[in-house]
Amino acid sequence: MSYLTHLYCAADCGRDALDPNVPQHLCSCGSPLLAAYDLPTLAATWKREALTNRPPTLWRYREVLPIASDRDPLTLGEGFTPLLRAPRLESELGLRRIDIKDESVNPTNSFKARGLSVAVNRACEFGASALSVPSAGNAASALAAYAAVAGLPAHVFMPADVRPSFIHDCRLYGATVTLVDGLITDAGRVATEKGVSQGWYNVSTFNEPYRVEGKKTMAYELGEQLEWHWPNWIIYPTGGGTGIVGMWKAFEELEGLGWVVDQKRPRMVSVQAEGCAPIVRAFTTNQERAKPWTPAVTLADGLRVPNALGDFLVLRALRESDGAAVAVPDNDMVAAMKELARLEGISAGPEGAATLCALRELVKTGIIKPEDHVVLFNTGGALKYLDLVS
Repeated sequence: MSYLTHLYCAADCGRDALDPNVPQHLCSCGSPLLAAYDLPTLAATWKREALTNRPPTLWRYREVLPIASDRDPLTLGEGFTPLLRAPRLESELGLRRIDIKDESVNPTNSFKARGLSVAVNRACEFGASALSVPSAGNAASALAAYAAVAGLPAHVFMPADVRPSFIHDCRLYGATVTLVDGLITDAGRVATEKGVSQGWYNVSTFNEPYRVEGKKTMAYELGEQLEWHWPNWIIYPTGGGTGIVGMWKAFEELEGLGWVVDQKRPRMVSVQAEGCAPIVRAFTTNQERAKPWTPAVTLADGLRVPNALGDFLVLRALRESDGAAVAVPDNDMVAAMKELARLEGISAGPEGAATLCALRELVKTGIIKPEDHVVLFNTGGALKYLDLVS
């Protein structure tokens, strides 16, 4: 069963007991909402040994997901992606251990399947008749696929210069695609304008509480795969930021459950493109919020997010973990795509490859030490970016 108890404002505005049984999007103060669970009861009744023999999907953590207990979730087998050792990179960089969490094996080839799976399931519980999302690419593909599973119309809004592979992918699943001049922020504005009058359920990043819940399962899996010992560092590509926010939330939940051996959480690293690095700029200048980045220019579609609604949550996780933020050039991302494939057999898009660029920089500057254990997150595969490496 789910032990979901309430929703609360992520900005700590005082609204901390909102009803999760009715559709909720943003807090009335305009900030994201997050989901809370009855962790004391779970800590007494749900032990990590209960995971043995559960299906290898993110739904193995059903107790801390928001779906009602009397229905089977709609699923494409998302989650429980492999954690792969990278011995050649370890040797080259002189590090004790490097693992790659390969999210490219998710449905629709990216980590976006996690959040959209949970969000679409929740929307179905609320009786949604149509779904919409603004996206730089991968989230649109994921929504299109899960809407197809749910038998619901999907309306996706993407920048007009998005790669054709993303457009074709969405149409393959039967979604209606609208191309918008500008960036993902412009796509979000148009999606809202059209969706409100039509009654579409909007699942855009941080505009509803449940995509984060799907993303947090990456940390649950990482803990399970590492026998509940955390690595020293997690390096993660950051556009909208739900991955880092979700994992930081999961660390707190796992501590409440009493499942982790190490009480010291991993140090979190946010990686962005040099041509669109609002989080990096805010982190290095000690700002609580990130100013919009203009012009936002990068070949990594997932990193071309000039203004993230949950920026303050990402920055909070970086600072509380004594982490770091790194911006990398596009050319280095492309080189790292080839290197990950050649050395470790990993198909990575430029976003995932950016984590290797950041690792090199942090090793070079001495921030990451030879004795450290580092996990890189490959958030999506190279298939939709083959034009960059041909």
